[in-house]
Amino acid sequence: MFASLTAECGQLWRLRGLLAVLTRREIGARFAGSAGGLLWVWLPPLLTVASYYLVFDVVFGMRLGGQAPTTRVGTYLIVGMLAWMAFADAAQRGMNSLLEAGGMLQKNPLPPGLFPARAVLASGVVFAPLVVALIPLYAGAHHFGPGVWAVIPLLALQGVLSFLAGYLLAILAAALRDVVQVVGVLLSLGVFLSPVLFPVTMFPAGWRWLLWLNPMTAPILGYQSALLQGAWPAWPVWAVLLAWIGVLAALLSLAIGRSRDQLVDWL
Repeated sequence: MFASLTAECGQLWRLRGLLAVLTRREIGARFAGSAGGLLWVWLPPLLTVASYYLVFDVVFGMRLGGQAPTTRVGTYLIVGMLAWMAFADAAQRGMNSLLEAGGMLQKNPLPPGLFPARAVLASGVVFAPLVVALIPLYAGAHHFGPGVWAVIPLLALQGVLSFLAGYLLAILAAALRDVVQVVGVLLSLGVFLSPVLFPVTMFPAGWRWLLWLNPMTAPILGYQSALLQGAWPAWPVWAVLLAWIGVLAALLSLAIGRSRDQLVDWL
């Protein structure tokens, strides 16, 4: 079932030096020609999360109910939104990576997975440090609860999830360009079908199963548990996250096997 994906990952490991070079170039291309340099990579997400804190916690002083993992609205929003922005950025860049690299793939027999991997790694370099930086900022609220370190494996698993989703979408986008538009809409709407903007307890009980159709629901709940409460995420969080990774891995392996002979022509 996973033979095609395993072979592709083996190629990526053998070409890890080239992948590192491509990732550095991808990051450099984001701020090439700008005086601010690397600052422009981190400034947009930093300003976004800072505005949440300023508007909801400082200016309006809004509070959540007692069943929420924290009472502060802005503090709650930052955790989920930062994770969602990381996933959306990685998925979109991964989806577009093969279309952008079409000319290179037509001239060089490179494994296609190099390009989604490059896009996802570059996105991780931008967002992972921001999520890790929340650990000392949030730890004071729960006196550095040991569960806060769950952020590290959550980030690693989210990276795997993002790569699988980005590569799968890249193949589908190569076959049908409409996928790019559809995914853009789904990423805009998906934030409302996840516990980013509201705690799970505020969602109608009979419809909560819809939240689990979003692959980012489990990671977001995990980050909220770790950062807001200092508690290790409950086992369903890990089980659902691993299930999503398994499903996407199976679909991606099937897509790689089916598209191997036509992919370059599609591009």
